[in-house]
Amino acid sequence: MANNTVIIAVVNRAYVEGDTGATMLDLFLESFWLGDDTRVLLDHLLLVAVDQTAYDRCKFRRLHCYRLETDGVDFTGEKVYMSDDFIKMMWRRTLFLSDVLKLGYNFIFTDTDVMWLRNPFARLSTSKRDDLQISVDRFNGDPRSERNPINTGFFYIRSNNRTISLFDKWYGRKNESAGMKEQDVLGRLIQEGVFTQLGLKVTFLDTIYFSGFCQDSRDVRAVTTVHANCCRKISAKLADLTVVLQDWKRFKSYAANESIIFQWSSHIKCKTSWS
Repeated sequence: MANNTVIIAVVNRAYVEGDTGATMLDLFLESFWLGDDTRVLLDHLLLVAVDQTAYDRCKFRRLHCYRLETDGVDFTGEKVYMSDDFIKMMWRRTLFLSDVLKLGYNFIFTDTDVMWLRNPFARLSTSKRDDLQISVDRFNGDPRSERNPINTGFFYIRSNNRTISLFDKWYGRKNESAGMKEQDVLGRLIQEGVFTQLGLKVTFLDTIYFSGFCQDSRDVRAVTTVHANCCRKISAKLADLTVVLQDWKRFKSYAANESIIFQWSSHIKCKTSWS
């Protein structure tokens, strides 16, 4: 974009292929087409593919694609939440994003299981004083409170010395954090006061606007993104995100009638994905 900002998502074969029906990538891209003022953002989306199949599918869709080398680690199949390969893939993602910051780019990072229903830049601060704006699983009411449980599946970060130092410290904990995913390591750094130490200005995003399955937005007229967090398997995410897009179409069909009470459908598959 004009302010050197890019939107980044990471995909592997499990997210671009499926036995039947839509893939995660299909739903992700469909949300940009169905969302309000989001279609134009596809011009600024970079899909980072961690295997050749994902890269080929990205090129087939005529998107902006980057093939990320993964040092021989096979990231093609589904990486079940908290499995060893899942943790490895998250750390490889963190290292790549650190490199992007060092190249001078600001970016929104988004998981592909985030549905973009409205343009997030209408809700995000673009001030150079704001270093990091990050989503949370549950919002405690205070956008500055470090007690908000972060979710690294959606965040907006500016490239500067402070944020580069944050990623260096974050990735530097990799080898001493066995069995922990990168999100938990960042959470621990926050508890240790890393934001204050580095002088970072951080905003924790209200789930009214940046919601997820952990905590639904209370206002469909304001919701910007919906993340399939608190969900373990791709099949469950696909099922419940399909319902989210159906709900969104239903809302838009009667949005002018304010007398109709809208409610999100229950995320049934994700709730049962842990059993």
